[in-house]
Amino acid sequence: MGTEFWNGADAAHRRVMMKAAGYSDADIRNKPHIGVPNSYMAGSPGTAHLRQIAEAVKEGIWAAGGIPVEFGIPATCGNIANGVEELKYEQVGRDIVAMSIEFVSKVHNFDGLAMVASCDNIIAGCYLGAMRLDIPSIVITGGSMQPGQHCGETVVEADLDAKRFSGASEEELMEMEENVCPSFGACPSMGTANTMQMIGEVINMVLPGTSTIPATDNLKLRKAREAGMYAVEIAKKKLKPSDIITEKILLNSIMFDMAVAGSTNAVLHILSYAYELGIKLTLEDFEKYAKEIKCINAVVPSGPYTVVDFHYAGGVLNVMKMLEEKLFIDEPSLYGCSWSNILKDVKPLENEVIHSLENPLFEEPGLKILRGNLSPNGAIVRPTAVYDEVKYIKGKAKVYECDRDAFDAIQKGDIIPGDIIVIRYEGCKGAPGMKELMLSIDALIGKGLHKSVGLISDARFSGFNFGAIVGHVSPEAYDGGNIALVENGDEIVIDIPNGEISMSVSDEELKIRREKWVRPALKEGKGCLNIYAKMCRPAEEGGAMQPWDLDAKYSK
Repeated sequence: MGTEFWNGADAAHRRVMMKAAGYSDADIRNKPHIGVPNSYMAGSPGTAHLRQIAEAVKEGIWAAGGIPVEFGIPATCGNIANGVEELKYEQVGRDIVAMSIEFVSKVHNFDGLAMVASCDNIIAGCYLGAMRLDIPSIVITGGSMQPGQHCGETVVEADLDAKRFSGASEEELMEMEENVCPSFGACPSMGTANTMQMIGEVINMVLPGTSTIPATDNLKLRKAREAGMYAVEIAKKKLKPSDIITEKILLNSIMFDMAVAGSTNAVLHILSYAYELGIKLTLEDFEKYAKEIKCINAVVPSGPYTVVDFHYAGGVLNVMKMLEEKLFIDEPSLYGCSWSNILKDVKPLENEVIHSLENPLFEEPGLKILRGNLSPNGAIVRPTAVYDEVKYIKGKAKVYECDRDAFDAIQKGDIIPGDIIVIRYEGCKGAPGMKELMLSIDALIGKGLHKSVGLISDARFSGFNFGAIVGHVSPEAYDGGNIALVENGDEIVIDIPNGEISMSVSDEELKIRREKWVRPALKEGKGCLNIYAKMCRPAEEGGAMQPWDLDAKYSK
């Protein structure tokens, strides 16, 4: 333990600060110090309940002989920024969260971390921060909210988004608003928040079986207390993320994401984790498992069920049991034993929510990589959220330089069936921040065009989105990728079954266009977005602010 940091005459100035904050001398000197980063934020249902969960975590830390030191970390609700330019801050937020945890933990010399988080890039940033610090760490999730009930039907937040672009009046929307999000917790579909909560179990950051406990279930508090106790245990054992997050563990997370049709944003996060740990992982690993793992999870948008249903249908452990023959089960778990020891006690429970590999929900994976002259470095689609009518689509390009311009065109009726929308300069550097295109996608759904129109972009999408939408196109437009050279009227093919995304423009014509192309100025001249644009890796490497030498990291 780091008791030498708190003992001796040289530590007097440290001890006095802790004493002035209310801690006793014996606790300061002798107990492991466990940082409790808490992403509580009053303005979001995914975070507004985390104070109570953090209290349970701290109770567990005290009970196990540790000393909890709670501190706040940044948290936002992406839905607040839906439809406005500031949504591009969300991806950058992952790195800011990681840096915040790194900053406080380094200064205060914690022996371990017990992090409390729920939503999107916040929980993803907690995992990243733990791996960067490489000190004993655990994450306690906030769980998912209950689905709403409206006019006799189960509804989730994404249903409200679709309704608001369908011509509904404010009065009609108000009626739905009152019912669509009835509790605390992350929105209960396979968005980024719940995807990353689930993946936390697979990558040994969250206690097995606990990630999807609904926010309304008091089991969440009991397990939070248990997690606090376990944080002290792993701190004493000095069990670090690098000890238990191996290459094969990350490959397990890819297989899991394929099986549950998780948010496409998980690709960015998993790649960033690998890079942080010095593990070589690429989109080719995703391509490999896309050929082996079919979607077995019927949670929105791939099916009619919610994450609450998923939890009571067996949750993450049930999915892993279904995948057992594919997973690397001899790898270590958060408990120190192998995953085979955990899964041997799990009884497979095939049901309407979680299917078996032998009886998949879809005959395709929950995620697929597309390549072609529009995206030689890879683009991403979620096939299970694409209607059969548009799994193959050939159409004329209609090109827009930002999400807002495409949205305005959709609203004005400029987009018709058969069109393929191209939205560029919304990638990691172009936005900057790799914006989520919820505005234009929701408008397509609201106008009923999601079964007849394709959309490609160097931006990313919300886990709520569905339709023939292809994102993460790389190289992005700002880096001079071919997406920057597309012109109105170019013929584009999106062929999801065959993994292709291309435009029918000759290499000679592309060369002529490239000679005329001029890189635009960065959209942000200062602040964290400007820093991000200058320091981030491309999307196919995770898009994080990790500018250190690639070869040096992989040579470990």
